[in-house]
Amino acid sequence: MIEKVLKGNSKYWMWLAFLSAFIAVGAICYLRQFFIGMGLTGMGRDLSWGLYISQFTFLVGVAAGGLMLVLPYYIHNYKVFGRLTILGEFLAISAIVMCLMFIMADIGQPLRGLNMILHPTPNSMLFWDMVVLLGYLGLNVICGWVILTAERKQVKPPKWVYIFVYTSIPFAVSIHTVTAMLYCGLPGRHFWLSAITAPRFLASAFAAGPALIVIACLVMKRVANFDAGKEAINKLTTIIMYAAIINAFFVGLEFFVGYYSNIPGHKHSLQYLFFGLEHHGHVYNNLVPFMWTSVFLCFGSLALFGYMKIAKVSNDVLVGIGCLAIFFALWLDKGLGFVMGGLVVNPLHEIVEYVPTANEIGITLGIWATGFLLVTVLYKIAIGVEHEVEGH
Repeated sequence: MIEKVLKGNSKYWMWLAFLSAFIAVGAICYLRQFFIGMGLTGMGRDLSWGLYISQFTFLVGVAAGGLMLVLPYYIHNYKVFGRLTILGEFLAISAIVMCLMFIMADIGQPLRGLNMILHPTPNSMLFWDMVVLLGYLGLNVICGWVILTAERKQVKPPKWVYIFVYTSIPFAVSIHTVTAMLYCGLPGRHFWLSAITAPRFLASAFAAGPALIVIACLVMKRVANFDAGKEAINKLTTIIMYAAIINAFFVGLEFFVGYYSNIPGHKHSLQYLFFGLEHHGHVYNNLVPFMWTSVFLCFGSLALFGYMKIAKVSNDVLVGIGCLAIFFALWLDKGLGFVMGGLVVNPLHEIVEYVPTANEIGITLGIWATGFLLVTVLYKIAIGVEHEVEGH
């Protein structure tokens, strides 16, 4: 099946070349960071996490979002998602690879990652995060490849693979739950110290992951003659709507806790993110435009989806716009706001703002490009097999 990657039209190769250019820039930036040190980043004593870990946090949710395809298809026998489950599994593989790359970029020296294996610390949430991430990656590689191979041979998948499929379901929940526990287990950071962090992460994951899959399906419908089916896309947009509404409700609860109880640590982080926070005569408001953009995109896309459901309008362009808006809104919320909101206002109620350097941005773009290239290649194989089976 690998040979299908080497066949494609000019647009396919131009897309791979475009991504490869960003990967090259990212590699150069990473080599600079490797040899010169983490001083090239915008992080410091008060900001031990930055753009790398915020992207990791968001992408874990993208990986977990594939559960919204696997669960209905394998547990509830919802056959409409039959053509999409492999896309969810392959997206999870790409997202987890990106997560691991962001972790490697953040720890500076990649060999430090071996300490998690050579010197395991089961009392640390970081250790369990490594376990569930690597476990989920392995499960999706096995399930995706075995099921796709069976489809190509037009035979039923072997029964043993379903053990891995069913095991991947709790793993999908656990990768984002454990990641949330990394944050809400830190008592010094009031903004993260919330029992609702894990449910909030899962709600955003179940919107962001399916939204990206819908966007990919709409693109492949135009460029690869792959039609996921109208009913499947409609069901996915319904899932995205409910998950996004629940996520918005959870964010609203954070405001209630911060403002009604008047807890300074929680309230100040929300003030910094959405309104700007005055401290020593200076107003800190770097993230305010981003957070309000997230709010407008979230509610704008929900209004668009609501209109389409009520008026029974079916339009691929509108669906694509809505899913893109939801995805970008959640990226701003969790890929920027959540991590920075908890770090910028430190436990001593001092404010140290974070601005990523050009080198950090270059590495980040390189890793994102790597993920998109990997998912492009995997989807090329999946669609190639689909067309091969249809040809028979």
